[in-house]
Amino acid sequence: MHVDECFLLGYIVKTHGTKGQVVAFFDVDYPEDYEDLESVFLEQKGRLIPFFITTMEPVQKGRFIIKFEDINTIEQAEALRNTSLYLSLDELPELEEGQFYFHDVIGYQVVDEQHGELGTVKEFYDLPQQQLMVMEYLDQDMLVPVMDEIFLRADHEAKLLHVSLPEGLLEVYTQPSSPDDEADDLDEDTEEEKK
Repeated sequence: MHVDECFLLGYIVKTHGTKGQVVAFFDVDYPEDYEDLESVFLEQKGRLIPFFITTMEPVQKGRFIIKFEDINTIEQAEALRNTSLYLSLDELPELEEGQFYFHDVIGYQVVDEQHGELGTVKEFYDLPQQQLMVMEYLDQDMLVPVMDEIFLRADHEAKLLHVSLPEGLLEVYTQPSSPDDEADDLDEDTEEEKK
């Protein structure tokens, strides 16, 4: 299994007890959808290795105590700390019409309600405070915050992502540098000529 055929489910936070159990955090919107997993892929030395789950117990939102087959000591469990957990893309829950997963819309044309076609989706950044979409717009990368009121729907047949960008966001990427910046550049050029 390759990483591009999978999605990141979460990661192992720490060990639990002395019998090889670990605490895993599922970094997904609905962790309860994954309470009945039989196996996951763990990233080890750049490869995805299947690990089979013998028990899994929810402890708080997004956190589970997991016992893997053949991991029976605290030392074995400790070796798994900070390891990323992956699942096959086939395991993703079905979405309602118009909804999408980030990986589904890479390469889609972005269409704004007011401005029409803008550019194409390059990637998504999952930052601690916010998720951002990177769109190629006028030969530069434009960052768009991922919010329900901005992202309207995805048309998978036409490969279009319909958005309603906040007022002023496009202008940030289209306005030339301010006159002050140009004056600074001119001053620098003059200084260079004097040397």
